[in-house]
Amino acid sequence: MILNCEDQLVDVLGAVEMRSFVMAKSDNHEGELDVAFIEGSISTEEQEKRIKAIRERAKVLIAIGTCACVGGPQAMKLEEGGYEERYKKVYGNAKINVSKAFEAQPVDAFVKVDMYLPGCPIDKKEFLGAVTKLVAGRHPYLYRFPVCNECRWKENPCILYAGKFCAGPLTKAGCGAVCPSHNLPCVGCWGPTDDLNVSSEYALLKEKGYKPDEIIKKIKKFGGANVAKLVKDIEKKEAKK
Repeated sequence: MILNCEDQLVDVLGAVEMRSFVMAKSDNHEGELDVAFIEGSISTEEQEKRIKAIRERAKVLIAIGTCACVGGPQAMKLEEGGYEERYKKVYGNAKINVSKAFEAQPVDAFVKVDMYLPGCPIDKKEFLGAVTKLVAGRHPYLYRFPVCNECRWKENPCILYAGKFCAGPLTKAGCGAVCPSHNLPCVGCWGPTDDLNVSSEYALLKEKGYKPDEIIKKIKKFGGANVAKLVKDIEKKEAKK
């Protein structure tokens, strides 16, 4: 998505010194950084070592993309346990010599993150806006409310009330409500909103006839570390009924 900024990317590269960007340039260098953009969740010891090294070099570290921000779909089973069994189911007894793996977690599970730019993938307008403000010495402002607000701005009919599973109330705004604007339910790919109310969403969907297991699975799909403990509490309450 950053490369897809096209004409704007030329201006960005003219305003900053790009030290390292593997997908865009070949002469990448280590060294001190004013800002480091990190994508992807952390799932191996080598990645953990590298992210800590980058954190030491960077004055500001920004997690970009839902995987870096909250862990992504690969972190949807956090707090469930059983990682070793799932790992063995995929790889069997094969000897992995690259780096020891562990259950995927967001960047902030290992280092301090100064800013989050979610999305699966990120939105290039949000990225360009963030870079523009950083270059000007200002802290980027991102939405803190859910996708539902964007739906209201566009006067979209509520998909939840139409009986479809929509994760809009739980999802951070910034995508422009692109899916609901095409009459498709939000799947939560921008990650959890700051003002998260999982229990109310769960109760609402249950009233509409969705099965508990189905609700939990959809809530956890993009929620990662930010919803793992909240969902676990709901599951405990359901088990007692």
